Amino acid sequence: MSVGSIISGRKPVIGVSGESQVRAIVALLYEHRIGAVLVMDGGAIRGIVSERDIAAGLHTHGAAILDTPAADVMTSPVLTLPPQASIAEAMSVMTNRRIRHLPVVENGELIGLVSIGDLVKRRIEDAEQEALLLKDYIATA
Repeated sequence: MSVGSIISGRKPVIGVSGESQVRAIVALLYEHRIGAVLVMDGGAIRGIVSERDIAAGLHTHGAAILDTPAADVMTSPVLTLPPQASIAEAMSVMTNRRIRHLPVVENGELIGLVSIGDLVKRRIEDAEQEALLLKDYIATA
């Protein structure tokens, strides 16, 4: 199974400009129930701002971080994967790099964003399907 199969038919990725204030990003995260937004410049990914970036900014700069532009708190460069990457590969990258979101890019164009939650959910669904198939096989054997 590939990461491309997870993003098929999903809502568009939420992106902001580098000038967007963290205050506005916090509102987007809450409103859309997401954990990160991409910082975009045209169609190019400049960075990513996650809940973790905001928490680190609050710790180091206090409430003043809310008026800071995304470009000052974003993580950059951003790791990406092609849609053909396997779910296991994506999980390995996320685990080794200690990140929770990966943009999916094909031919230089953003086509989606997967989270560790998306990947774990798919792995569980696949394991449940496999268990049902094995039960059916054993019952008919």
